[in-house]
Amino acid sequence: MSSAAFTILGVAGSLRRQSYNRALLRAAAELVPPHVAIETFDIGRLPHFNQDVEAEGDPPEVRELKERLRAADALLIATPEYNWSTPGVLKNAIDWASRPPSSTPLKHKPVAIMGASPGLLGTARAQLALRQALIFPDAWVLPNPQVVVMGAADKFDENGSLTDERTRGSVRNLVEALVAWARRLGPD
Repeated sequence: MSSAAFTILGVAGSLRRQSYNRALLRAAAELVPPHVAIETFDIGRLPHFNQDVEAEGDPPEVRELKERLRAADALLIATPEYNWSTPGVLKNAIDWASRPPSSTPLKHKPVAIMGASPGLLGTARAQLALRQALIFPDAWVLPNPQVVVMGAADKFDENGSLTDERTRGSVRNLVEALVAWARRLGPD
């Protein structure tokens, strides 16, 4: 865990090692204000949500996700767009984290969403679907700014570094807005 005064849990909605969205999270971690840290959680380790499994008790990976969400001051999600929506692995993580509804660590958790895609619409539809999925657990999703990275292949280099200065500025603004949003909302 970080010794930063403010901790953001970062989650990428893609399992690919060379994912633009994992790279976007790395860029966000480079662009945080002083005393802020982004720690990531790999949602690929989570089992598929199954209420029978949940009834027997959360698997260790799910317990870890929930503990890390509770400990974080905010959540930053970088989502790709699959079939005009949120990737199944990301929805699965939200399903696990939202249970049980009475004690979900997503309740009143400040959340920001961003996403990168090679396509012309970026991840606008996936981000909309993700906002909808976060309504039920009562997460507090930052309304603006929105970071929808289109034509991602031209904005990252061969090492996965975000090289586009305008996009870097947008990511920096998003992280700063998330920190301000969370501090304004205060602890629940």
